[in-house]
Amino acid sequence: MEIILKEDIVNLGYKNDIVTVKSGYGRNYLIPTGKAVIASPSAKKMLAEDLKQRAHKLEKIKKDAEALAAKLEGVSLKIATKVSSTGTIFGSVGNIQIAEALAKLGHEVDRKIIVVKDAVKEVGEYKAIVKLHKEVSVEIPFEVVAEEA
Repeated sequence: MEIILKEDIVNLGYKNDIVTVKSGYGRNYLIPTGKAVIASPSAKKMLAEDLKQRAHKLEKIKKDAEALAAKLEGVSLKIATKVSSTGTIFGSVGNIQIAEALAKLGHEVDRKIIVVKDAVKEVGEYKAIVKLHKEVSVEIPFEVVAEEA
């Protein structure tokens, strides 16, 4: 089933992309929640016309994403968490903690666009990817350290 996405969906696509999904996923989740519409020929024509009119706006959005990427380049984070005596974290470090650490440094980033590949359950160094735009993403190294009591 071909659909047109109305918003960015992680691991599927970005707004205004035409993607193919299983029909149950499209009919039972994406379309009823307003995240997508069926990609009929008329909807595709409307999308093409809309994209043509908004090309310069999309260019500005991409430039803003590149500017934010330039600011985030070279940023490294230190996240302090509660740790057991063996070096294992109580819980895990995820995109929420990374977004909070970036906010402390003055970079407001939505936690939904931060991707941490591996589960962070031990003290050490890791990398997170911030997907700012379809074509712009930044890799941010972060270190998990033990919280001092």
